[in-house]
Amino acid sequence: MTAQAHEGNGTGSDYEAPHLNGHFPAEEEQAQERLQDRVQPPRYAQIIGWGYQVPERVVTNHDLEQVVDTQDEWIRTRTGIQERRVVAAPQETSATLGTEAARKALEVADLHPGRVDLIICATSSPEHLFPSTASIIQDNLGIINAGAFDLSAACSGFVYALSIARGQILAGDAEYVLVIGAETLSRMVDWTDRTTCVLFGDGAGAVLLAASDVPGGVTASVLGSDGSGAELLTIPAGGSAAPASLETVSSGSHYIRMDGRAVFRFATRIMAAATRQVLDKAGIPVSEVDLVVPHQANKRIIQHSVLRQLKIPEDKVYINVHKYGNTSAASIPIALCEAIEEGKVAPGDNLVFVGFGAGLTWGACAVKWSVPVEKPETTWWTNTQRQATYQAAAARSMWKRAIRRIYSQVEPRAMARRPARKPEEEQPTP
Repeated sequence: MTAQAHEGNGTGSDYEAPHLNGHFPAEEEQAQERLQDRVQPPRYAQIIGWGYQVPERVVTNHDLEQVVDTQDEWIRTRTGIQERRVVAAPQETSATLGTEAARKALEVADLHPGRVDLIICATSSPEHLFPSTASIIQDNLGIINAGAFDLSAACSGFVYALSIARGQILAGDAEYVLVIGAETLSRMVDWTDRTTCVLFGDGAGAVLLAASDVPGGVTASVLGSDGSGAELLTIPAGGSAAPASLETVSSGSHYIRMDGRAVFRFATRIMAAATRQVLDKAGIPVSEVDLVVPHQANKRIIQHSVLRQLKIPEDKVYINVHKYGNTSAASIPIALCEAIEEGKVAPGDNLVFVGFGAGLTWGACAVKWSVPVEKPETTWWTNTQRQATYQAAAARSMWKRAIRRIYSQVEPRAMARRPARKPEEEQPTP
């Protein structure tokens, strides 16, 4: 029977012939509408908060001349480092520095800690092998609704963590992610070894990523690793391969060891290559980059890679290694914060974060800066509320610890007073 026959049988001209796939047009329109209802608008991962914290104690090259066979000129000409910050008090740790940096990032974003969904702490000098430094920071901040974990990728760690945070946001699994780089490597260097002790410093930096429908933020990332170079930069002992022992301690195997020349060759090649790769991925020409924030390991590495190979002008590459030395995973966020303070970052700018480290590892992120850089004005009432939040977090933590101690003491006593069961009472019932 044809369509014309249908038109003549009283159904009128409303009849719609099915498509070749057997579906009627009205059904397809309804299916499309249902699909559009399920499709979420594009999500972007914007950096909306930032902060850093460094120890007060300054150790200059002249100070090092008093404790190790080195000279200020030798250090400056080979590394560009003039001084570094070093923790002084035992209570200064990667967690305390990371906590303060994270607080500042939350204040810039004007976000209550309870809204954070995830904390990632990149560190090579954690509080302990476990628990994670991120969990300790979470407790310090009173962030009760977030997951927390540490990430170990050495000096590349911050870029790795930023990439993971972006993925969590784009997948819809998190709205706010706190990314922290925190280090106290001064406690892991041999202060009689002039090839390493002159390089490293302590500090922490943090950024807060937020889900947004505004295009921009962290737009692309590139990560890489070459484990064949694992022995070039390492702390040999302290893990499962060489557990702590009298021998490992006496031989200094818990200190940083590095093949400086090999790391230099690797770094100068990979920093330029990773920058090119992430810019290609983001669709940004090198000529349109407004600022590169590289890992602050050595000024000569930055000069030989980003400046010379990529031909990026010196005023578009931020360097502060002379003030802090190599702060590992903390170096990029600290440099970013100082660049913002100096007015080198503005909405609409194209930024690149690029780093390398032990592993060997490397990584780069392209960022389209899309938020104002001016810090919001705060009132005394806002500051009071923030302090109350952190004081409440400390009280909550103390209360939970006290309850656990009470249970640990009361429960064994209760078990001891419980009458012993007779053998027939312990038989399973049919």
